[in-house]
Amino acid sequence: MAIFIDESSRILVQGMTGREGRKHTQRMVMSGSRIVGGVTPGKGGESVVFEEDPVPVFSSVSEGMDATGANVSVVFVPPRFARDAVLEAVEAEIPLCVVITEGIPVRDAIEFQSAAASSSTRIIGPNCPGLISPGKSNVGIIPAHIAGRGNIGLVSKSGTLTYQMMFELRDHGFSTAVGIGGDPVIGTSHIDVLQAFEDDDDTDVIVMIGEIGGDAEERAGAFIAENITKPVIGYVAGFTAPPGKTMGHAGAIITGSGGTAAAKKKALESAGVMVGETPSQTASLARDAMGDIRQKSA
Repeated sequence: MAIFIDESSRILVQGMTGREGRKHTQRMVMSGSRIVGGVTPGKGGESVVFEEDPVPVFSSVSEGMDATGANVSVVFVPPRFARDAVLEAVEAEIPLCVVITEGIPVRDAIEFQSAAASSSTRIIGPNCPGLISPGKSNVGIIPAHIAGRGNIGLVSKSGTLTYQMMFELRDHGFSTAVGIGGDPVIGTSHIDVLQAFEDDDDTDVIVMIGEIGGDAEERAGAFIAENITKPVIGYVAGFTAPPGKTMGHAGAIITGSGGTAAAKKKALESAGVMVGETPSQTASLARDAMGDIRQKSA
């Protein structure tokens, strides 16, 4: 099993005919993802060849869904056009829309997230690396070669730390790794992914990566204490970040004592989460948790 995507995922790439869309579609195809079409307004009827196979282009998400049975879209559309692209996916009620685009105005993100709240579409992102169920499907920009299948579930605000943690734990592998994005307004949250991993029979240990800014990690800690029975290993990036400055993601800003890495670490630990002080230490804690589970089941 996996969460959100698997072998049955049929993917439309919004912006496939652009430079970034072509590049990352090629990477997804090479990793085994089922890319069934692209979407570029006004270019319906064209096609783009990947690995010698032509992939059709449609003028709209709804047209692509009707023709291919697509149930996932991934957005590689420039920021000024991203709002309309995501709203189009939401209006078509595609089950999952993964928004890779960075630099989308907060006002635009609020609009399409609000629209999704009253539809059947789940949004992951924006400004995220996407998600991967190794050996099954890969939607976004996560390198497919850094880890294989396994029983660790990973949810992370940070793209680069997603990659690092997958590489660090490549000896165990992952059910699914989800990069939720670090913007102030995102769709799928830590809590959403934690619940999905709790319900997934093939996820034994959960690794959660947060960062400074906001209170998402504190809220996740409260949720874990009440709802999650599986071991959760945490890491919070930004222990050395100065107060009052945005660091990396647009959402990573701290004010006073709120949103600091230390405050988040304390909140997670009070919920029973083991928190590493470095990515490597976090990976070591996850290995220990996996070892404990295997020992108990032996």
